[in-house]
Amino acid sequence: MPRTRPVAALAMDERAAGAVLKPATRLRLGEVVDLAEPVLGDFGTEAAHRVLPSVELLVTGWGCPPLDAEVLALAPQLRAVVHTAGSVRGHITPECWARGIEVSTAAAANAAPVAEYTLAMILLANKQVLPAAEAYRAQRAREDWLFPDPLLGNYRRTVGILSASLVGRRVIELLRPHDLRVLLFDPYVTKAEAASLGVVKAELPELFAASDVVSVHTPLLPATRGLVSGDVLALLRDGGTLINTARGAVADQEALTKELLSGRIRAVLDVTEPEVLPAGHPLWECENVLLTPHLAGSQGNELDRLAHSALQEVRRWAAGEGFAHAVHPERKELLA
Repeated sequence: MPRTRPVAALAMDERAAGAVLKPATRLRLGEVVDLAEPVLGDFGTEAAHRVLPSVELLVTGWGCPPLDAEVLALAPQLRAVVHTAGSVRGHITPECWARGIEVSTAAAANAAPVAEYTLAMILLANKQVLPAAEAYRAQRAREDWLFPDPLLGNYRRTVGILSASLVGRRVIELLRPHDLRVLLFDPYVTKAEAASLGVVKAELPELFAASDVVSVHTPLLPATRGLVSGDVLALLRDGGTLINTARGAVADQEALTKELLSGRIRAVLDVTEPEVLPAGHPLWECENVLLTPHLAGSQGNELDRLAHSALQEVRRWAAGEGFAHAVHPERKELLA
């Protein structure tokens, strides 16, 4: 009988495949595509050379090797890539775009937990929960029942958002029910577009000077490396907080470390430069920073959201409906 379903293969680290694409999901994938085995974590293996010539769709994930010209030559029938994570910069090459391969990403699904983490940290930062908890633990007593410090609390505070990316926009949405003023720095967003999002467009220095909390959601591009410089950090008010869930190199790590060690500002850093910081780095012992291990993105049961997104995209593609979360070549230079 003629084959009616396209041939697909998984291309990612074996551990990522096991965590994201559990057996039940693979069974559902098998309802719409012929899923080849094994998982391809290395395109140079004998198994990859056996599988790639017939593959029309690759379902990729963390650890997928680059789809360069040599790999594409082994996969002449490849027409589409469905990525089960966010950024595709690591494996989608110029040769993919030149060949017209369709690309989808689960970036929107992965944005959800990052935005939730960010919202939680913004509210905790303005409430000064972490330093208050440390002081309470140290003193084993509460000096007073009333805390009149005007810098404590979330009422009419100002939050600065760096970039109207997928995550940045979702954070803005989550902030709407709260009594907060939100500023946005994004050179690609007009004042009118910012207003439609319910925020105020601001230049970078203005945003840092006016914000109680600044949250970074900027993709790491040549133009954004070191964007959060010592000069703009110096504008953040005393006691202000920087949150970075994007990429560590968007901030000048040396300048940020200096500010944090001075005790003048605080930070919540889910990413650093490098990642992970060296064992002897002073931020490990700095009371003014909360370091988390790239936790904001999809973890635990949130990985199931990525799997669901990818499965829906595979179904749409197999039915000829096109991707709901397509990555467009004309925006490839702005991808995270």
